[in-house]
Amino acid sequence: MKPVKLLLLAVLCTTTAARADDLLQVWAQARAADPLLRQAAALSGAQEAAAREARGALLPQWQLQRNELRETGGSRWNTTTSSLSQTLVDLAALREWDASRSQASAQQARLAAAEQQARLRVADAYFGLLSAQAQLATARANEEAFARQVSEADTRFKAGLSAQVEADQSRAYRELARTGTLAAEAAVADAREALAELTGGTPPSLQPLRRALAAQPLPDDAEAWAGRAEAANPALRALQLDVQASEQRISSARAGHLPTLSLGLDTQRLRGDGIPPLDAGRTPTQVALRLTVPLFAGGATAAAADRAGFQRDAAREQLEAGRRAVLREVRAEHLAVGQGAALLQATQAAVEAAERALESTRTGMTLGTRSTTDLLLAIQTLAGAQNAQTQARHRHVLALLALHLAAGSLGDAELAAVNALLENR
Repeated sequence: MKPVKLLLLAVLCTTTAARADDLLQVWAQARAADPLLRQAAALSGAQEAAAREARGALLPQWQLQRNELRETGGSRWNTTTSSLSQTLVDLAALREWDASRSQASAQQARLAAAEQQARLRVADAYFGLLSAQAQLATARANEEAFARQVSEADTRFKAGLSAQVEADQSRAYRELARTGTLAAEAAVADAREALAELTGGTPPSLQPLRRALAAQPLPDDAEAWAGRAEAANPALRALQLDVQASEQRISSARAGHLPTLSLGLDTQRLRGDGIPPLDAGRTPTQVALRLTVPLFAGGATAAAADRAGFQRDAAREQLEAGRRAVLREVRAEHLAVGQGAALLQATQAAVEAAERALESTRTGMTLGTRSTTDLLLAIQTLAGAQNAQTQARHRHVLALLALHLAAGSLGDAELAAVNALLENR
């Protein structure tokens, strides 16, 4: 029984290893290996640390200083000073902390946007590779069909049933088809590298879309999706927080004119033979309330406020540009998804018509009612229709994901919904 069990285990392992990867599996690989996603996470962590750094200016500060002194006559002594201070009022530092926290929130929103963009980039690369492979298969089939036509044309010419021009014309189409095959092979290699760029390694095979792909419905109109994008798009949210941070930095710069108030506790210990007798063994302690009033800084405070104002204006314009770009993207992708049913139906009808036309042309060639040129064009038309159908199928699901990205709702659930449209292999 043991050899039988080992054989069954080997068969199961082989079957599992040969199984094609689906979209969710490729996304899991990219999520762990995509350098752009890791870069966004690192930038978010850096901005969070910057917010903690800005908060430090408002927390207690403690310094310890020790000095060793020696006089020419040989007397020596040392002083140890402890200085503890706490800011009570410093509006400039407080507003700078507020701005840093807003920037940290903006960076977190950018990280969320990067995750959504990574999902779309993975889907683009996934279906890009499938499209390239389908076009390569079509190009090879096209080349083989032209090669058969060359062979048949040569046979008819040798039998005296056709002219040399038919063989030459068929050969020209075959060589042109060969260039198309070479270009398709290069496109497949580049598509594999594009996927490897995201995952760190290209899977051996991918699950394609089901043959019977139905157009995906849209529950809302374009304006509803636009409103959703304005409310939930994380990239727009990041730009809004940038504006908020820039306004807080204006307040911070203007507060440079205002007084600051702090509380200090200073303790000094003197030791050594050079210490006056009255001070020997003493540890004086001072409690001070320090008020600092800035009088003149050479115009730097006013210049800092002006600079912050210009940066705020730039952030506002960037927000408006980003809002318009998102709304344009939402409407374009909504239209693309809405046209999906018509495109899928049209390309399917084109393929079926091209197949019938090719079959009829072959029959006409046998009966002598169709020319070699007609047959060559029919083969070429079928290849073009097949490529158009592949592009329409992939474009439809990618447009749906791009619409969710623009609306700020491209999560794992949306990716799983597209994954359910794949053919299980």
